[in-house]
Amino acid sequence: MSRYIATRAIRGAQGMVREAEEAVNAALVELGPDAPVAFTNTAYYLPVIYAFTGEKVEKLGDLPAIIERAKNLLHPVPSNNMWLPYLGETLDSGIATLFAEEAMEGARFARGTEPQVIKLDHARADGARFTGGDLGVHGDKMKLNGPIDDIQLRAWGIQLVDGRMPGFCAIVGCAKSNEVAVKIVRELQSRGILIFLSGNVNGRSIIHQLQEEGIQLGYDTFTVPFGIDTISAVYALGFAARSALTFGGMDAGNARKIMLYNKYRVFAFVLALGEVDDLKYATAAGAISFGFPTIADTRIPQILPTGVTTYEHVVSMPFDEIPGADDMERTEKLIQRCMEVRGVKVKIAKVPIPVSYGSAFEGERIRKDIMYAEFGGKRSNAFEFLRMKPADEVEDGKITVSGTDIDGMEEGGALPLGMVVDVSGRKMQTDFEPILERQFHYFINGVEGIQHNGQRDIAWTRISKSTFGKGFRLEHFGKVIHARIHEVFGNIVDKVQVHLTTDQAEVDELIEVARVAYAERNERIANLTDESVDTFYSCLLCQSFAPNHVCVINPERVGLCGAYNWLDCKASYEINPTGPNQPVAKGLVIDAEKGEFSGPNEYIYQNSNQAVERVTLYSIMEAPLTSCGCFEAIMVLVPEANGFMIVSREDPSMTPCGMTFSTLAGTAGGGMQTPGMMGMGKYYLTSKKFISADGGMKRIVWLSSNLRESMRPALQEVCEREGMPDLLDKIADETVATTVEDLLPFLEEKGHPALTMDPLF
Repeated sequence: MSRYIATRAIRGAQGMVREAEEAVNAALVELGPDAPVAFTNTAYYLPVIYAFTGEKVEKLGDLPAIIERAKNLLHPVPSNNMWLPYLGETLDSGIATLFAEEAMEGARFARGTEPQVIKLDHARADGARFTGGDLGVHGDKMKLNGPIDDIQLRAWGIQLVDGRMPGFCAIVGCAKSNEVAVKIVRELQSRGILIFLSGNVNGRSIIHQLQEEGIQLGYDTFTVPFGIDTISAVYALGFAARSALTFGGMDAGNARKIMLYNKYRVFAFVLALGEVDDLKYATAAGAISFGFPTIADTRIPQILPTGVTTYEHVVSMPFDEIPGADDMERTEKLIQRCMEVRGVKVKIAKVPIPVSYGSAFEGERIRKDIMYAEFGGKRSNAFEFLRMKPADEVEDGKITVSGTDIDGMEEGGALPLGMVVDVSGRKMQTDFEPILERQFHYFINGVEGIQHNGQRDIAWTRISKSTFGKGFRLEHFGKVIHARIHEVFGNIVDKVQVHLTTDQAEVDELIEVARVAYAERNERIANLTDESVDTFYSCLLCQSFAPNHVCVINPERVGLCGAYNWLDCKASYEINPTGPNQPVAKGLVIDAEKGEFSGPNEYIYQNSNQAVERVTLYSIMEAPLTSCGCFEAIMVLVPEANGFMIVSREDPSMTPCGMTFSTLAGTAGGGMQTPGMMGMGKYYLTSKKFISADGGMKRIVWLSSNLRESMRPALQEVCEREGMPDLLDKIADETVATTVEDLLPFLEEKGHPALTMDPLF
């Protein structure tokens, strides 16, 4: 092993621990030991420290003990003639560095100086300022992200388990040029890789470079800037630690299991750009402990033998020595090497369009000042319609366009748009039409510089000036749909043809044909009940993160992530018979009221590593389904009110049970079966089988206001179906009650039915 790397890492760790101790001591003098220490919106305290030690750091007075733990992990700097045959001392120093970095960030939070705010010293050539993503820009300053909150961690959960997001890259430093910085990000985005940004070289960071080029940063584009110092890279490791705690059900303090979980299940790596100083070496050593290798674009010693990581530990690829005709080709080879070193498996659709394509572009926002044209929305009508046709009526790959194309529009203009997709296939079924059609949203949003919202006859699409300037035209929508349907649904679809029209008369004619089909689909789905089928379906996608979790999805209950319903799973099984969605025979009825059947019991027992013996599908109080970490909302018993509360993933407020969503989710996630607490998809609220064994909608006493308002029409229908049209207004939310003491008087004043229903116990 390289003594040089050990020397630099150990020296960097010693310096970081000293700096953190000084910062903590100064904060203690200024603020006192009881000053609160907390990362934003997380139930996991300081997550690396919590994961490795089980220590719940809540105030400044808790940090000196953490500094002592870090000191105990330090080792002397190797002497010139010392040979180090193993990584142990270097890895210890890496963990000490992470502890010290989190302690430092904790002290910064106590002082109110974190997340960081940076000055935007450089305007873009066109005079524009970065204003996108989830970050706040005020004048010449930009507030960086800081740590990932638990809400976003779980929002990304489904993408992590279904492969759209195969891993993450922590970039530290500054690229050779702005153009290389943009190319690195685009290459990673096109592969669906989540990107974390931090660090600098001589005060200049890749964050500055991307901002100067107008690249949207934030959660929506998978490109999250933590800070311009190396210390903020610890947030990436905190994200990894929380992945093990949230999705894997790991116990805090079990460092070995958490590190192994990350090695085998979280595909991450560090990309060090520019000069690597002592602190970067030390931080990289901490990342290696998680099983995450480091790839540098400069000449540094390498650690090629495998062991702690799956493949090489440290790889050097001096950028100017990478074979290639230009910097763009060198960048492509650098990123490809990163994928190989970490063993990241990426499935990329070969989409023949003139701009980049990947799931990282799904969250782009095309504002009016960067928009070239739009279809649908307030200024025109647009629709999308997929239909099954006989094979002799479909010509594979045929794309037709009628009406004005994008290059015939004025900048900032709007036109109607109709998209009719005809498919054929021996295994294609009418029931699959809406499932394929619903994927158009994700297929189109994967195009760089495109924003797509809605579906059916409320579709709305915007195209950026940049994407138009690179040659994107209407036919490319058809090429995207053709390529992606063949990639995703190739097992059931043999041929795909697409017709696009901006001619108003043709749009008006075809939209009426589509609306007839929409109505027929609604009726077909509405008539599906649990009693009308003899087969349910499993979903095991989340087992890649929560090994004991099994979803059973029935016609009247959507998956707890909200992304899969019974028809989706049926189609998925047809597409991939050996995939994560398998048929589950209902078998014998054990308890019709509670929804207990022999088939699901047997399937779950075998597929939960024999951790769960039985489930009831219509009750939360007795043997409910397990929860992973991807649920849209969580339902929890409020015993004092004889009912339940439902907290949305997007709701950060305190709740009557004394816990926020993040804390609740940490309690129920990881594949645990917890009576009285259950993750759920929000549209389960509209089902006739919604906790029907426990009283249904009448048992809901508290509901996050964002859920209530976003679903008000559908929830109102449920209330009317229950015979209580005013029920929705009798349910409290965070604006009226965040404690049980506030909740009960509200329920009594409103006459909520849960107060007079049979006791739940």
